[in-house]
Amino acid sequence: MMNAVGVQINSSNPVDVQPNLVDFQTEKPVATGHDLLVKIMAVSVNPIDVAVRKQVSKSSPQPKILGWDALGTVENVGSDVSLFQPGDRVFYAGDYRRAGSDAAYQLVDERLVGHAPQKLTVPQAAAMPLTALTAWEALFEKLALSPKNNEPGQTILIINGAGGVGSIAIQLAKMAGLRVIATASRPETKAWVKKMGADLILNHRQSLPQQLRATGQQDVDYILGLNDIDGHWKEMAELIKPNGRIVSITSNQHPLDLGLLKPKSVTFAWEWMYTKSFYQLPTMITQHNTLEKISQLLDQGILHSTLRQSLEPLNAKVLQQAHKMIESNHTIGKIVICN
Repeated sequence: MMNAVGVQINSSNPVDVQPNLVDFQTEKPVATGHDLLVKIMAVSVNPIDVAVRKQVSKSSPQPKILGWDALGTVENVGSDVSLFQPGDRVFYAGDYRRAGSDAAYQLVDERLVGHAPQKLTVPQAAAMPLTALTAWEALFEKLALSPKNNEPGQTILIINGAGGVGSIAIQLAKMAGLRVIATASRPETKAWVKKMGADLILNHRQSLPQQLRATGQQDVDYILGLNDIDGHWKEMAELIKPNGRIVSITSNQHPLDLGLLKPKSVTFAWEWMYTKSFYQLPTMITQHNTLEKISQLLDQGILHSTLRQSLEPLNAKVLQQAHKMIESNHTIGKIVICN
């Protein structure tokens, strides 16, 4: 048996109204096939944890284990595993459909896993997998940028630069040689995105086109939308250059008018980091490859951890605290819980 934290069934209220995360015990899983059995050392809490917690409603024999960011040690491997061995320290974001990382042990497909950076602390490394994968795929797959050797002088607008994805996306875009414009509205978030490397900061609570053009710049080559796509859609369509590219990770509440992009022949794409594992695509292995690169870049000091706050231990009470922080919509960087 092992300790775990899960969501009580039929509970959808915010954590400050009804505590709906519970400590419980469940069977320790067994690794088969391409799976690694990982002993969890730390987890990172993301908006997806809160979203899934609120969606749990169907009857189940036991609570649903959340958690899609983890660092731990490989304890055992399945018969088809070739990339790792017991004792390896690994980090990953896992598979949306499977039991999460808020537990003592977790099964995860090796093709979604990377060797953890060696020069970072456990919390610093645990903060990185989900957001780094999301930002990497958004920039280098959906926006078709190169990690280096892009055309000089290109500019990207990152809406919500202080969040988990924005914090690492700024660094990756700078690494790729782009001029980075990031949005932030509070003094502390402005200071954070500047620390991450943003060249120009705009206030997303004011007109983005007016602010940008006041600097003498008319438009941007790329846009990464990380918050409120409904509220910013017309601004994005106005600011993007002809033949530019836009990618977003946020859900829209209303139909998007793609016709606004047609005169400029703009490419628009969604990024959901779990698409590859959700559909068991052959490209799953790219997430292993990307995490290996991210790990090296972190160890080399080219990228820096976006850890902002570390809590402990991994139990229902502390997870409730972290979920409440995420729900406030005022978090900066990442929150990690050490086990």
